[in-house]
Amino acid sequence: MLVRDAMSTLVLTIGPAHTLRQAASLMAARRVGAAVVLDHAHNQLGILTERDILVSVGAGQNPDLETAGAHTTTDVVFAAPAWTLQEAAEAMTHGGFRHLVVLDGDGPVGIVSVRDILRCWTADRCGAPAAPPMDLVQVE
Repeated sequence: MLVRDAMSTLVLTIGPAHTLRQAASLMAARRVGAAVVLDHAHNQLGILTERDILVSVGAGQNPDLETAGAHTTTDVVFAAPAWTLQEAAEAMTHGGFRHLVVLDGDGPVGIVSVRDILRCWTADRCGAPAAPPMDLVQVE
């Protein structure tokens, strides 16, 4: 199976001036764990993950003042849609990250996560289609 078969084509893109709170709100609303940060002024593309936000908040930084640009990973490893899931998993393992921005041509066409890969591998090994994501239920 290939990255194009597993990747999410819902790519949240934000600018470097977005605050971490704004980024977290957008990520939560779209139920994604990462956003692509497009910095047109510097012709740069990076990624901001939920972990980046967590580290900042855990360090006592104010999410209303901290910007996405200050916490964006810019030395991103990109995947191609034609990569195998094995290649993507190896790149993630080697780099120690959970998301790969998928590039095709001039820009991002998707994001593939560890969860996407596991979902596909589980469906392949069980011989059944992958189950749709479950909605979270809050218990009080």
